Amino acid sequence: MSEANMTTIAYEFDPGIFGALRLSPNEFAREMRIAAAVQWYAQGRVSQGRAAEIAGICRAEFIDELFQRKVPACQVTAEELLEELREE
Repeated sequence: MSEANMTTIAYEFDPGIFGALRLSPNEFAREMRIAAAVQWYAQGRVSQGRAAEIAGICRAEFIDELFQRKVPACQVTAEELLEELREE
């Protein structure tokens, strides 16, 4: 997506929050994007590829974030996978 098509969202935070989390404003913004993407992926609202895009990282980095946050990278249960295989 080109920068001309990008939307900017601004939030205001008390400056103390950055110190409490030991993050710079840029690190905080990055963490917010990743946390939102992980949450939406975990809820099944977005695909892994779209979540990585939202997070602003590549898919491999997103999978690593899922691992670090203890969120399963595969959202298909064993039963669902077996059902799909039976249908083919």
